Amino acid sequence: MGALGADSAIEAADIVIMTDEPYKIVKSMKLAKKTMRIVKENIVFAIFVKVLVLILTAFGLSTMWEAVFADVGVSIIAIINALRALNVKEK
Repeated sequence: MGALGADSAIEAADIVIMTDEPYKIVKSMKLAKKTMRIVKENIVFAIFVKVLVLILTAFGLSTMWEAVFADVGVSIIAIINALRALNVKEK
């Protein structure tokens, strides 16, 4: 495992488990799946809001403040949404 492994194996690995508890592989897989789901949600949300503001701007219904929200506001919302990945329940 990580604590007893060779230094070159640790450097080449994507994930290093520093204890002799293989069940942590399952935990890391669950965290990876949750993270990918959150990333996809953030991408879809950001693109949807930006396209919506772009369409509204094309018809003259959007102001500069909506464009600022579509850029900065959506980024802040995506960061706050990504914080959900920190809430992982341990069994």
